[in-house]
Amino acid sequence: MARYVFITGGVVSSLGKGLASAALGALLQARGYTVRLRKLDPYLNVDPGTMSPFEHGEVYVTDDGAETDLDLGHYERFTGVAARKTDSVSSGRIYSNVLEKERRGDYLGKTIQVIPHVTNEIKEWIAIGDTEVDFMLCEIGGTVGDIEGLPFFEAIRQFGQERPRGECIYVHLTLLPYVAASGELKTKPTQHSVKELRSIGIAPDVLVCRTEHPIPEKEIQKIALFCNVRENAVIPAHDLKSIYEAPLAYHEVGLDQAVLDAFGISPAPRPDLVRWNNVVDAVHNPDGEVNIAIVGKYTQLEDAYKSIAEALTHGGIANRVKVTSEWLDSEIFEREDPAPYLENFDGILVPGGFGERGTEGMIHAAEFARLRNVPYFGICLGMQMAVIEATRNLMGVARAGSEEFDHEAEKKGGEKRFEPVVYHLKEWLEGNRTIKREVTDDKGGTMRLGAYNANLAEGSQVAKIYGDQAISERHRHRYEVALSYREKLEGVGLKFSGMSPDGRLPEIVEIPGHPWFVGVQFHPELKSKPFEPHPLFADFVRAAVEQGRLV
Repeated sequence: MARYVFITGGVVSSLGKGLASAALGALLQARGYTVRLRKLDPYLNVDPGTMSPFEHGEVYVTDDGAETDLDLGHYERFTGVAARKTDSVSSGRIYSNVLEKERRGDYLGKTIQVIPHVTNEIKEWIAIGDTEVDFMLCEIGGTVGDIEGLPFFEAIRQFGQERPRGECIYVHLTLLPYVAASGELKTKPTQHSVKELRSIGIAPDVLVCRTEHPIPEKEIQKIALFCNVRENAVIPAHDLKSIYEAPLAYHEVGLDQAVLDAFGISPAPRPDLVRWNNVVDAVHNPDGEVNIAIVGKYTQLEDAYKSIAEALTHGGIANRVKVTSEWLDSEIFEREDPAPYLENFDGILVPGGFGERGTEGMIHAAEFARLRNVPYFGICLGMQMAVIEATRNLMGVARAGSEEFDHEAEKKGGEKRFEPVVYHLKEWLEGNRTIKREVTDDKGGTMRLGAYNANLAEGSQVAKIYGDQAISERHRHRYEVALSYREKLEGVGLKFSGMSPDGRLPEIVEIPGHPWFVGVQFHPELKSKPFEPHPLFADFVRAAVEQGRLV
């Protein structure tokens, strides 16, 4: 049976619970234990798939097709453990499951209540797969005191009571604000947060205190006394230059030791931190620098492209260079010439997105990269825009576009404006099953989601990059490049170098002879890790380094 670590937050949100959870998982791994991390989110959406990137940041997709919170990306990047559908659950999913059971008659006519029915459903979810690992780390979204989070807090309280003593501990992350006028760190918010947690029956075993300043010993003693934890279980969490310092920084202040002490594990195995020392050394001691332009739709919120930003960092680690990224709103290029904005960059990346807004600017960015021989990396929508650009400017099909944009126009009473090069994907193979979708279907969970195989053309640039002709990558899209233009596009220089195993769905395009021009329908950023950079990002950064030397 697994030991459980429940990570909760207090005072304010966005303190870094996900990063702390991921770092703790990495430290337990470094001591030889197996781990799995799980996120319990209080929002009522069934999943974040239909939420705006401005509202919630990026949607992280697992191999088995779950649309999840971006914290699962942190979990995978720090531990290398592939997340599953069972590693992310929201209040919406829990209530949906309970109501489905009630409709089926599973509760035998009983009155359905938050306690015990909702909390039992949460506990069942928490316990999935607990015989597979040594430690299960469960992060509760939001902060203690949030009304929507109460069923989750009650469920983990019950869970700890029902398990044998010593199998569950609670780690609480709080804020120690600094009042400049008095020159003091204030412990009162942490005291009140712990008081709130204790009022619902949960006593924290470890306190992680986020702070911008060192915590004086007397303040640590005060926190320990008023919050009823041991002094060595009051863990300072300072701001870091790189998130990849977190495992080493948390180890230095004793987080992993405090957790093992709370479980009574003594003596504990010594950690092997060579992996993280190497990563941090590469981050802090680069041999050079490259500048990458990210031309996207949601650039006002960097969390909307969190995995892409991290994958670029990983590409920098692989080449031992610092990657400096600048986020450019693609709508700017619909009004202005992109050249003054892009000519000083070593590479251009156009990421995914939904809807027509900003897409003409993405097309202009792809054209600039193609004509100026600047390394170009198009991901999902970025690949589609590169294909549309080639169809318009190399084949002369002026009205080339996407069905997605015409569907938007039709909803508003407009007419079709494009000759579709990108169409709504109505049918595809998922293993041995044929999946069918219509434009009128519900939006949530109906895209082509999760890991799918692809075959790469022998001798192609991407086959050389991967070092293989058979790959598996994660998808999240409902529109696909049409094959009807393939022969003509390949005749003008755009090669379809990756295809689905049945040969019906384009997965990768590239331009032979260009320094580096690759578009992919999938999301390679989701599988990149600091200690195992994704080959496409590693090679894209390599090409950007070469570009920088030419300028």
